Amino acid sequence: MPKILLIEDDISFCKLLEKFLIKKEYEVIIAFSAAEARVAVNNQLFDLILTDLRLPDSDGIVLMTEFKASNPEIPVILMTGYSDVNTAVKAIKNGAADYISKPFNPDEVLLVITNALQTPQVQVPTKEKKVVKKQTATTENEFVRGISVASKKLLDHIQLVSPTDMSVLIIGESGTGKEIIAKSIHEQSTRKSNNFIAVDCGAIPKELAASEFFGHLKGSFTGAISDKMGYFEAANGGTLFLDEIGNLSYENQIQLLRALQERKIKPVGSNKEINVDIRIITATNEDLREAVKNGDFREDLYHRINEFSIQSPSLTDREEDLMVFADYFLEKANQQLNKEIIGFSPDVIRIFQNYSWPGNLRELQNCVKRATLLSRGDYIESEVLPTEFFQIEKQQNSKGNFSLSENEKEAIIHALSKAQNNKSEAAKLLKITRKTLYNKLKQYNID
Repeated sequence: MPKILLIEDDISFCKLLEKFLIKKEYEVIIAFSAAEARVAVNNQLFDLILTDLRLPDSDGIVLMTEFKASNPEIPVILMTGYSDVNTAVKAIKNGAADYISKPFNPDEVLLVITNALQTPQVQVPTKEKKVVKKQTATTENEFVRGISVASKKLLDHIQLVSPTDMSVLIIGESGTGKEIIAKSIHEQSTRKSNNFIAVDCGAIPKELAASEFFGHLKGSFTGAISDKMGYFEAANGGTLFLDEIGNLSYENQIQLLRALQERKIKPVGSNKEINVDIRIITATNEDLREAVKNGDFREDLYHRINEFSIQSPSLTDREEDLMVFADYFLEKANQQLNKEIIGFSPDVIRIFQNYSWPGNLRELQNCVKRATLLSRGDYIESEVLPTEFFQIEKQQNSKGNFSLSENEKEAIIHALSKAQNNKSEAAKLLKITRKTLYNKLKQYNID
């Protein structure tokens, strides 16, 4: 199975090409930038490199020259736009195996790759080669690395706090993957060989919370027909994840606080205390600080669980990641439904990018899985999408997209906030030039 490094910053196009090549029995590693590609080449062996001519942080020919200097046996194919064909032809004289001009058809891609791999001088050492099957999404709770600013910040915070024993509070809207973040922290911690116990606090009746958390002895109350181990004891040595902790009653908060302070629990009906060594990770979709002010959440418990906080970004805050997640969910749906859908049609990608995703990743996953089930061709087309997507699109068409025609100042401030004050990114969101944005900043006296 030949191994290809695919370097392309257009995520949607890159994912489509990856799916096509995997289906044709190539192993594909993706890099969205020259920096990622350099890391990949340093760490792995490749049979062929397929790179776009224009990358956000480098020139494809410059990158090719680097790779050919250190790995002259690996053929490099350039992908170009029509206007860059002359440049690509010159690149062949400098060592490129071939080029493909966009848009290109699948047969052309296969032909060019096959010819490049069969070129006599291309001899990659075989002793370290491994036959690797198509990478699949094997776990339900796999952490997917995004490429947006928000995702990179999230990953950075996870990597910083994971090796510690600090209590972590994960804050975010419903459906943003808070439990997956918690599981990722556990798996990168020193407790990873012990249990990760996830608890939905909103599903526990307040009368049974003590029993659920700390366990009980047989006969300790009506219905206690046998001894039961609680979540704290089950997580001993590992991590206890309490989802939607804001739903706990005030009485249950007091019980939880004592257990966290003392690191001891007493099962219902028992006089014996049990020492527990656990790490606490909690999550909420509400503002606990406001709940503290209103007297609905204990302040001492809030500080106990919030030694470090992590923001779980919504899908609208990580727009660049949309098709990364969509493709991951498609791969998982293919596996679960025994399908072989390659990707999404350009029309579906446009609809996805214009939709607000109020249900975040959970809604995206459900949508992709349903569309995968309904699709009969190689690509997911718009006709298999739920009707609400088209209702939203009609509303947007009637109102217009994110523009400066109304409430200009508020729109600019919102775009700058979303782009974390990156003016180039803010200008893209507003669909104006960077120069126009600077003029507007001056006009509205926005610092």
